[in-house]
Amino acid sequence: MVIIGMAYQSASVTIEIVITDVLLVMNRVCQLCQISAVLSDMDPGMEENGIALQNVTPIVESPHSHANPIFTMENDGNTGPPPYIGPTDGNSNGAVPTAGNHSDNGSTNQMSPKTVSINEETQNADRLMTTDHTFADTRKRHKSEGGIPNSPVGKSFLDPNDRQNSMYESKSTISGVKFDDSFVDEAGTTLIYSRHEKVPLKDFSNEIRAHLDIKKFLNNTQLLLDLTQVSLDAIIDAILHKLLDSTDSKVAFDQARSALFTHDNVHQLSRTLQSTSISEGGGFDYDQSWLCAIASVPSINQRHVGIARLRHPANFGPSSQEVYFVVLILTPTKEKSTKNDLETGRTFSTIFSDVNLRTQLLECHNEEDFKSVLSENTKQMMERMVHADQKPPAFDDEKKKKGCCRFMSGVIGDLKRRIPYYLSDFTDGIFGPKSIQKTLSTTLFLYFACLMPSIAFGVLNSENTKGALDVQKVLYSQAIGGLAFALIGGTPQIVLLTTAPLALYTKIIYSICQDFDLNFQAMFCCVGLWNTFFLFLYSAFDLSVVMKWSTRSSEEIFALFISIAFTIDAVKNLVQNFDVHYNIPECASDYNRTAVLLSNDTMNPDKVCERDVSLLYLFLLLATLWIGVTLYNFTKTPYLNAGKRELLADYALPVAVIIVTLIGVFAFKDVNIGRSFATDTNSKLFSIVPLDSLSVGAIFGAMGLGFCLSLLFFMDQNISAALVNAPQNKMKKGTAYHWDLLVIGAINGVLSLFAFPWVHAALPHSPLHVRALADVEERVDQGHIYSIIVKVRETRLTCIFSSIMIGLSLLILPVLSYIPTPVLYGLFLYIAVTALTGNQAFERTMLLITEQSAYPPNHYIRRVPQRMMHFFTLLQLIQLAVLCAFGFTPYPYLKMFFPVLIFLLIPLRQKVIPKIIQQKYLNAMDSH
Repeated sequence: MVIIGMAYQSASVTIEIVITDVLLVMNRVCQLCQISAVLSDMDPGMEENGIALQNVTPIVESPHSHANPIFTMENDGNTGPPPYIGPTDGNSNGAVPTAGNHSDNGSTNQMSPKTVSINEETQNADRLMTTDHTFADTRKRHKSEGGIPNSPVGKSFLDPNDRQNSMYESKSTISGVKFDDSFVDEAGTTLIYSRHEKVPLKDFSNEIRAHLDIKKFLNNTQLLLDLTQVSLDAIIDAILHKLLDSTDSKVAFDQARSALFTHDNVHQLSRTLQSTSISEGGGFDYDQSWLCAIASVPSINQRHVGIARLRHPANFGPSSQEVYFVVLILTPTKEKSTKNDLETGRTFSTIFSDVNLRTQLLECHNEEDFKSVLSENTKQMMERMVHADQKPPAFDDEKKKKGCCRFMSGVIGDLKRRIPYYLSDFTDGIFGPKSIQKTLSTTLFLYFACLMPSIAFGVLNSENTKGALDVQKVLYSQAIGGLAFALIGGTPQIVLLTTAPLALYTKIIYSICQDFDLNFQAMFCCVGLWNTFFLFLYSAFDLSVVMKWSTRSSEEIFALFISIAFTIDAVKNLVQNFDVHYNIPECASDYNRTAVLLSNDTMNPDKVCERDVSLLYLFLLLATLWIGVTLYNFTKTPYLNAGKRELLADYALPVAVIIVTLIGVFAFKDVNIGRSFATDTNSKLFSIVPLDSLSVGAIFGAMGLGFCLSLLFFMDQNISAALVNAPQNKMKKGTAYHWDLLVIGAINGVLSLFAFPWVHAALPHSPLHVRALADVEERVDQGHIYSIIVKVRETRLTCIFSSIMIGLSLLILPVLSYIPTPVLYGLFLYIAVTALTGNQAFERTMLLITEQSAYPPNHYIRRVPQRMMHFFTLLQLIQLAVLCAFGFTPYPYLKMFFPVLIFLLIPLRQKVIPKIIQQKYLNAMDSH
């Protein structure tokens, strides 16, 4: 009987399980039938026309379904997520038997694996319905496909407070935040599918529809200027209200919002257009200051375009972290292919891809100015597209030409390329947004950036040549040479200056003259004339084409050497001051002045300890550096507004010099820090140097010195021109390497006749000059802020005005002598530090001591193995160390070969390094 009873009980359990399974299967069939009926009655959705740049659709893989969080900034008071209520299984009370559920009597209702599996499948169907114990209020799964949520008759779709079961309604919460979506589990987890595709820019010169779109929409576009909202949904809602409030169909708002977002309220746009630009090294950067959202809406009959300019930049995601402009395109669902949302979006996205346009639009004060700038720049873009293939090459030999190089062909090509822009070189500094402001600030920057080093190098040359080359002569050279090159030079952004390498070479010539008892001024003049002769040869035979093989590596190594030279000069002068005023016996604690007087020692008995002089010297030096660099980087701070931050950054150098000078002269007037230079005038400045005092052997010896000096001029001039005309600077008027070299040779030939110090292109002044004339746009990538140049005002006015001001400064030399010497050398440090901005060799050097998790997302970090990147950096540091060893050696005759080493950087990079490092890695790390 026991056996029969057990068999009967087992058969009953089996029958019960079978009955349960049958009921669940029937329930599943009924649900699917209802879903099919609902879907068949709904709108077919948004048509996908063309290729979308970004297509985002949700996919759910979780066996359990719950709602998607809606960030409505509301809280219903629930402290935690509600229990999940799944589909019914036929029980009278509607409870769902799941593993681990407890019944009223405390027992656990266990389920078979088969029953759980069926329950999971039924849950997937039940996601599409409300689960208030009945199947009610079904709606389409994917709102971005154009589904219309059900709403009671008489309710407005434009009023979120009156909506029922729409995207604004919430059925439950997760962590106190409301949610209502059918693609999320109870943990709030879902999957997002993204697709990125390239689409071509609109060709305004050939595509007819582009012309028609511009004529129709440029003046009819709805604008919202200085929008204060920062959240994506609030911005989209504001634009939609502007576009659709005048329409008769209130349903259009809800359809448009549903089509724009991937989910009800995930705050992620479904389809967007965004431009990318090629970055240094072959990567790409997103233009993060604007975003174009597109959608097709069934219930509208015409296309709508809305543009919002935000008062403050908003963060919309990884590739849109600083958005100022939001463009919204809405088109009817049934629209011809040339007028659909993608094609219309391409038109406006092409217009907004112009970074210069976006900068001008930020300065517009009203809608009329906004539309005028938009229309004018669009016309200019159309003209540029028509003449896109007429961009002048950097060198004429880039064009295919037969035979060998012709005499002076490079110079003639440079003149043909630059003369058409000569008039605009003056007008570009006056006309245009912020042009006058930039011209004035850059003029003051150049004045102080050239005047202070000229005084400092004048003092250094006076010490090295026993007064033969003094401050007065240096200022005359700076004024005459700078003005001449600004008027007739081919690249007016190049700044001429007496530099540290020229000061070193001048000291070499003086040492040789002392060793062989030669007239220094005559020898100096002869070397300068030979230098001019060789520069004429280089220019006439187009030798500047060698710069085609000069890479970023060679240019940045030389730029780092110049920064090190400025730093060494400042530190050396500081050490000398401490040796004179601080580290002296008079400052020792056991110093006895009476004993010194009685011993009749050779020490100066009137000399006293002046530690305050050295401490003030150190303070003024560091204060100049700190104030200058702080103001230079002020644009990266949140203080004041963008315009005032930019203004302070533009005037960083003059403000630092003036403030610290006033502090040193007036606040510490009791400390005798002395004048920076002597103000004695020379009445024989403009007398031609007699060359008849030199022998024939001395003249030919000067030829060797002149050849080495010409290599220094050749490399310095061409490297400076290459950095000025680097692609990231977006210079548009072409290069003039050969003509610039010819002009430099002529200027220094004239200066040599009067024994005036030589001048050539200065680093880092020339790239900093370009930066001062530029409009920049800041971008954010993974928390790292960087800036790109939008436009450079290629004008001659700044160098002309600054050179005239330096010439007029000769009238106030006694006043300038009160500028403390530490301020002059603090300026050296400022120039050395600011020159490191954008120097990738320095950036990669800093990576050697940076934690790997803090590496910026640079293109070479993404494309080059870490060990290979560090190995290339070490090779650059070795080359830099060799340059420093020869450039700063105490032996004058070794310094003569320093220019040759600079020239050898090019063949070393082209022939040796590629055998060590693969070319694809070099292209990523060492290309403009």
